[in-house]
Amino acid sequence: MAVYVYSITAAGHPHDLTGLDTVGPVPAALRSLRAGPLAAVVSDAPAELRPKRRDLMAHQAVQERLVADGAVLPLRFGLTAPDDDAVRAALDQHREEYLQRLSHLEGCAEYHIKAAVEEDALLRQILRESPRARQLNDDIKAGNSNPELPLALGELVTQEVLARQQALAAGITEALRPHTREELASEPTGNDFLNISFLVDQEHRELFLTAEKGLADELGADCDVRLYGPLPAYSFV
Repeated sequence: MAVYVYSITAAGHPHDLTGLDTVGPVPAALRSLRAGPLAAVVSDAPAELRPKRRDLMAHQAVQERLVADGAVLPLRFGLTAPDDDAVRAALDQHREEYLQRLSHLEGCAEYHIKAAVEEDALLRQILRESPRARQLNDDIKAGNSNPELPLALGELVTQEVLARQQALAAGITEALRPHTREELASEPTGNDFLNISFLVDQEHRELFLTAEKGLADELGADCDVRLYGPLPAYSFV
């Protein structure tokens, strides 16, 4: 029977799974499959698997329970295998890789940061600090009807916004990097200029959180810095 795979851990992990729901509309028992020094947490796979809120929460709850008791390789939602033997075979095949990664993640958690800057505040800053942008803006306001002026101002502002967002993203990343073990940047979406995950060990966690709070305070209300975590280390498996 097909199985749904939640996580990979060391075989000695306690796997306290009592009271947790499983993915799928029909309740199924969570169980551990062991193969040498490794183990996987699985349940019977549902006939139809869709990322419904209930199922996503069930998947996440398993990760959070496990990571509280030791290193975990949290797998992304939706991973299934044909049967128990296929899971054990995968654990055997990738044994060294999984063991090394578990060792690397021991005592670590993922923190995710997204950041956006208020557009009007950024525009005011550009007009204040860029003589060329300020001159173009003043000419337009004074009634200069040259159609090239708005185009030139628009291009200049676009370039300035990108440059300033990139500088902000680099500054945040560089300030937090000394307190982290790994980082993984993703393409920002929407109004965000930063979308990055950090792997932080227990020893540096308070330093990381203090540094992040200091950055958010320093950047002020015009910059929206959102911190998510601690999370299972999905980005670093």
